[in-house]
Amino acid sequence: MVTLQKIQAAAARIRDSIFVSPFVRSETFSKLTNNSVFFKLENLQMTGSYKERGALNRILLLSDAERQRGVIAASAGNHAQAVAYHSTKRGIKAQICMPLTTPLVKVTATREYGAEVILVGANYDEACEEALRRCREQNLTFIHAFDDEEVIAGQGSLGLEMIEQQPDLDVLLVPVGGGGLISGVACAVKETHPKIRIVGVQTSKLPSMKAALEHGSPVTLPAKATIADGIAVRTAGSLTFPMVEKYVDDIVTVDEEEIANAILLLLEKEKTLTEGAGAVTTAALLQRRIPHNGKNVGIFIGGGNIDVSLLSRIIERGLVKDGRLVRLRIHLPDHPGALQRLAAVIASEKANIEETKHDRAYYGVLLGDTAIDITMETRGPEHIAVLTAALEAAGYSHERVI
Repeated sequence: MVTLQKIQAAAARIRDSIFVSPFVRSETFSKLTNNSVFFKLENLQMTGSYKERGALNRILLLSDAERQRGVIAASAGNHAQAVAYHSTKRGIKAQICMPLTTPLVKVTATREYGAEVILVGANYDEACEEALRRCREQNLTFIHAFDDEEVIAGQGSLGLEMIEQQPDLDVLLVPVGGGGLISGVACAVKETHPKIRIVGVQTSKLPSMKAALEHGSPVTLPAKATIADGIAVRTAGSLTFPMVEKYVDDIVTVDEEEIANAILLLLEKEKTLTEGAGAVTTAALLQRRIPHNGKNVGIFIGGGNIDVSLLSRIIERGLVKDGRLVRLRIHLPDHPGALQRLAAVIASEKANIEETKHDRAYYGVLLGDTAIDITMETRGPEHIAVLTAALEAAGYSHERVI
């Protein structure tokens, strides 16, 4: 099992090559949650995530022969970029096996950092199988994304760094996939500040560590798609599980909508961009998965490598959920001037029309009438209520399109 001494050695080893990321208090999220909230901004690392710490520590411990043969890894993105960047920087050839579903932004970045990318398998586990096959076939050194003592020790440097930056923490929320980050961080924190409560956060789609704790050993869950692709691990690590069992106080889960909402709020309120896996801890805090008030709470912003098309969809869905974007289906006579009169009612309530779509054959439309779907920007639920009341007063039947 990884020890505090091993983590301290890793922290010293990687110090000159790793950015000491800010650990800053958020006034907005502190007010929202009635706690004093601090964000550890690991999305500001060179490759966009904390994964650099563990990957670099493992790479620095390679023998000369291992460096000459090269390394291989399997990853959904962040570990891939970390291995690619720090291997290439030191003249070491790297192969990365990534699932076919990996966001393009992560695939492109991994190639740009100098690695050979092999897209294979529907999920991390299948990509990992291929990486291990290639490792045996080509006599490469496999750098595991989480179930490796040196990787765990490298991630644990974060725990030491956070305690140094903010020694008065009461609670620490940590994202959990296979368990590499939380194992190292929990060991570092509990061995130096045992009163700090460590809570892991997983996506409800793949709560592999939570399931392992309930079962008493790692179990393999069915593969599922999630926007938290960076922690979409079906089986908890054999090395990380006992460390989580020893050091971690609780594991909680958040669903897809809660993660998406956290991404949007971090972007809008905190001006911080993070991916799904990096936002699960914020989601847990916002959804009151931890029953704390008036505490100093540390939050990991673990990774900032989000696909821009996914971000666009998250923003749009978030606006709908907040009532700042609404679509109404309105029936009206199909003759000149009808749309103009309808638009005048909408304009009078200061809603902005973004998109319209007519339909004359569906939705039970009478001959001579039309149904029109109108997407509008609004100021929130109260504004929508005022708008729909004005439409009713003007004689327009309508329904909200969800």
